[in-house]
Amino acid sequence: MYLNGGMTMYIIPQPQKLECSKVKIELSLKTRLVLDPCVSRKIYQALCSLKEMIQKYWGIELAIVRGKASTADIYFSLKGCEIEQSYEINLNNNEKTVTGSDEEGLFYGIQTLKQIVKQEVAGFYEIHVKDAPCFKNRGYYFDVTRGRIPKLDYLKQIVDRMAEYKLNQLQLYVEHTYMFEGMSEMWRDDTPLTAEEIIELDQYCQDRYVDLVPSMASFGHLYTLLSTYTFSHLCEIKDAHKKPFSFWDRMRHHTLNVSEKESLEHIKKMIAEYMDLFSSKYFNLCADETFDLGKDRSKGLVESKGAKRTYVDFVKELCEYILERGKIPMFWGDIISAFPEYYEELPEETICLNWGYDPKQREDETKALSEASAKQYVCPGVAGWNQWINLIDNSYDNIRLMCEYGQKYDATGVLNTDWGDFGHINNPEFSIPGLIYGAALSWQKNMTERDLLNCKISRLEYLDKSEQWVKNISSLSGKTVFSWEHVVRYYEMGYLENTEEQKKLFFEKDMKNVIKYNYELVEIRNALRDNIKVIDTSIRPMMQAYEVTIEGIIIWNLVGLAIEQKVYHNNSEVIDYYTVAVRLEEWFMLYKKDWRNSNKESDLGKIAKIIFYYADLLRLK
Repeated sequence: MYLNGGMTMYIIPQPQKLECSKVKIELSLKTRLVLDPCVSRKIYQALCSLKEMIQKYWGIELAIVRGKASTADIYFSLKGCEIEQSYEINLNNNEKTVTGSDEEGLFYGIQTLKQIVKQEVAGFYEIHVKDAPCFKNRGYYFDVTRGRIPKLDYLKQIVDRMAEYKLNQLQLYVEHTYMFEGMSEMWRDDTPLTAEEIIELDQYCQDRYVDLVPSMASFGHLYTLLSTYTFSHLCEIKDAHKKPFSFWDRMRHHTLNVSEKESLEHIKKMIAEYMDLFSSKYFNLCADETFDLGKDRSKGLVESKGAKRTYVDFVKELCEYILERGKIPMFWGDIISAFPEYYEELPEETICLNWGYDPKQREDETKALSEASAKQYVCPGVAGWNQWINLIDNSYDNIRLMCEYGQKYDATGVLNTDWGDFGHINNPEFSIPGLIYGAALSWQKNMTERDLLNCKISRLEYLDKSEQWVKNISSLSGKTVFSWEHVVRYYEMGYLENTEEQKKLFFEKDMKNVIKYNYELVEIRNALRDNIKVIDTSIRPMMQAYEVTIEGIIIWNLVGLAIEQKVYHNNSEVIDYYTVAVRLEEWFMLYKKDWRNSNKESDLGKIAKIIFYYADLLRLK
């Protein structure tokens, strides 16, 4: 970084080597972007994007050609190097080159130039950058099952953002939200992804050096499949399909009955159909949180073989099947990390996805898997699940720790997760800081401190010259009193019953801070309104999502306060229940519009049912 007129230049991720001066390299209409004839169409497309950015920010149009470069041109080529994905930039009055060890590295060099263009005016300064990633595999994992199913255009926006910050793997979590053939009973009440959408997205990812990896539940978390009449006999728990839908039940139950031979054959059929849509060499079979294993239909099998053996045998069978189909299997490591000695029984190619989401996450599981010679990715998270606003500070702490553990124990990749528990109520745009944390910290060997990284993200992603945006939105975290998880669980217990269990759940949250927090939320909203004035006009429309969400948090805090008074007669605040109900319903109209801007309908109807339930409760005499 260097100072130019009082401003600092930022690059995300921070390069291993960055040298620069204040000597300006003037560009002219004769300057060309020259491609080595050997590079592919994908690099040409990346160069077209750079050309568009130069024109947008500098107002000049540079020609793109193939062939030899003059001293006035910027030359893009490949240079033999043992370090994959590495690149080098030399810009001075004698040399203007961008080289990559391979095409992916050259692509990343172009992304770095694009970031520089965003910050400089009509020309480069002399600069030398030499860079390579710490982890070869740097991914983002997005839940498209438990709430939101993004429209294809929005998924492409995610890919574009990943490419800009040098992420190279995307996984979309699917249980029932792909239109599997012959399984309309499973996806009929949703708005699933189609084969054409997956194929188009896969090509879009390839063009940006992002590997779109198929990820599909195959053991636990099979609520919708196992709740159908046709396939309910494959569920571990008898008659589970007769229970009404609940977000809690969807999270905790519906494990596959592995004592039934048909279970394995059906999952193999789904895997075969789904994997054929993808060009990736990987397949993530998930196989996590098998909470019900051995509790009912497979009880005899588990009693005779043991739970560990039963679990590993089923996962091994699926891994071997995936290998037979020419792919490398991945699976979540939450179960096997408790008995890592079993890992050696799995095919040696198998990759264990070792997740942990606490801001003070321990390293025990990473260490144990390493000692068992497991190939592993470390998998932190963006801390958005069950939150209206992501817990941004928590996500930084978690991602940093997991990346440090990954370096310490030689993990082969980092997969940063974005889950949608209980309806995925938070706008996916709120995960952007966490996504970029993952990109930065999985590339760099030396971790950028949070405050500096927040400044960088504010400037580069949000085009905020004050560099305060991420700091300001981080302050929204922790102001929710009646949280969405409590809203959902209280509702699903049945509020009219007013049981002691419900009462205990409700009073896990102390409503005494509602007025204080709501006042602070208004103050933060006002600060964001001031902040948005110094942000580029192209970015300002994002403020609508924050306005809607802040209003929602304020209202839900009031709903909690109203229930405490109306149901439990526990406070003396003056609450107009009818006004809060009306305000809740009016807010939800804005929320639906925000949802539909980038997402299909999916679980919006289930969320609406909960919201109207509370509005009706407030109106009850």
